[in-house]
Amino acid sequence: MFRRAFLRYNRWSYKYLAKPLLFKIPPDKTHSDMIALTSWGGKYAFFRALVGFLFKGKDDKSLAQKICGVDFKRPVGVSAGFDKNGEVIPMMSRLGFGFMEIGSVTAKKCAGNPRPWFYRLPNSQSLVVHAGLANEGSEGVLGRVRAYSDKSIGNFPVILSVAKTNCKEVVSVAEGIDDYVKTITRAKSEPRIKMIEINISCPNTYGGEPFTDPEKLTRLLKAVNKIGIKKPIFLKMPVDLKWSDFKKLLDVAVLYKISGVTIANLTKDRSIVNKLDNLPDTVLGGMSGKLTEDIGNELIRQTYLNYGDNLKIIGVGGIFTAEDAYKKIRLGASLVEIISGLIYCGPQLAAEINEGVSRFLKRDGFAHISEAVGVDARKL
Repeated sequence: MFRRAFLRYNRWSYKYLAKPLLFKIPPDKTHSDMIALTSWGGKYAFFRALVGFLFKGKDDKSLAQKICGVDFKRPVGVSAGFDKNGEVIPMMSRLGFGFMEIGSVTAKKCAGNPRPWFYRLPNSQSLVVHAGLANEGSEGVLGRVRAYSDKSIGNFPVILSVAKTNCKEVVSVAEGIDDYVKTITRAKSEPRIKMIEINISCPNTYGGEPFTDPEKLTRLLKAVNKIGIKKPIFLKMPVDLKWSDFKKLLDVAVLYKISGVTIANLTKDRSIVNKLDNLPDTVLGGMSGKLTEDIGNELIRQTYLNYGDNLKIIGVGGIFTAEDAYKKIRLGASLVEIISGLIYCGPQLAAEINEGVSRFLKRDGFAHISEAVGVDARKL
């Protein structure tokens, strides 16, 4: 009872007290300050313990899953793009998250695109993102992950999201493949990295998204297979493709024994935004949040129907409530991820979703979350 009351109060206080103040600050500064504060707090056992007591709660066996050989105690994770350099893993593991992605990281250190990187669309419950894969480089990020103590992160599953360096020197397909391969090779033997996600769909880079072409994706996955990596590999998929084109990429993924797909990345379709928010043409980037939800859910459904025996699905995009997460699960996602929801709803969101999904499972007569995965895929 105490935790549920605390979570309700946290949502209320974030909505009416914290967020109005935070949203007066430019989003780039808000994000960098929050990363710095969370990183600082994660260094101290007292703060980790306090946050864990308030947010994490007890493990619920009905939510625990083994996905591709990796144990996940909770189904809600942090999507790539929030913690680009692996700086806040200890504290995020105490907020009720069951896993998190870090990155996307690249073979070379990358400053990213010119700032600002973020622009808020509050009526659309979205962010315009134009960071351009800014990160410290995979060697440095993996070194930071390696340096964490077992007490600070334990067995918390970390997924490394990998992309090609956003620079003029890495534009050709061959150079891009070499960039991916360097990072994946570096991560091959890092025990704290439980999975690799290959991000083929970042819309904010030099050379666009070459590996959303089936022939080029084939070349990339052939090169990745030669590394001999034992960890599960997922693909971060684009959201703006028609199903027929999306399916061609999934066919390649299955052929090369990819373990799963993350659906989906940012949308570039601005056709509905100006009905809700003023989005100047000078603001560059792809859009997150609710603007990706419906099309992403349909791609999850179609993927589960056609490839559910071969590909696990992580659903991301537009999750602001437990109902949003549960809908993705019932359409075929085994795990879900959030970023925009965290920014718009507050730090208690993962804990709220865990509790909500647990209640929904009991309401619907499911003993375990795996029983709910995909049950609605054939109903639409």
